[in-house]
Amino acid sequence: MAQVTFKGTPIHTNGELPAVGAKAPDFKLTGTDLKDVSLADFKGKKKILNIVPSLDTSVCATSTRRFNEAAGRLPNAVVLVVSSDLPFAAKRFCTTEGLQNVVPLSLMRGKNFAKDYGVLLEDGPLAGLTARAVVVLDENDKVVYRQLVPEIAQEPDYDKALAAVR
Repeated sequence: MAQVTFKGTPIHTNGELPAVGAKAPDFKLTGTDLKDVSLADFKGKKKILNIVPSLDTSVCATSTRRFNEAAGRLPNAVVLVVSSDLPFAAKRFCTTEGLQNVVPLSLMRGKNFAKDYGVLLEDGPLAGLTARAVVVLDENDKVVYRQLVPEIAQEPDYDKALAAVR
């Protein structure tokens, strides 16, 4: 169990992020077309998992925009934005914002993702959503970088995440 804060108040996750060097847990998430998406769908690519509570918050929206901007310059890499939002809401957000370089994925049918990645918030006002985290995987789905953002209302370290992809 890890501890983060939400506006300064301590809250807990169900576990820890996968360790650097470990094989990333597979997942089944839902794409904006309502089809199941798994880690295997991005085989052979580097992956940035931008894990956010909801795209309806300003920090989640900002991190998605920032990674979208950087994604166009990353060779053989994909940015997956994982949130609790319904696929319809995620698609609307990306369309409205003009974001075409990220892949929004919903926990709608993939609740185990949050548990398997150790980001399920267990208490506090956001219990049931995910903590804010970034996990970078290499082409073989090995974890090369991870960050559990200590304060949910804070942005992740973009520079370190992007450096891990390069």
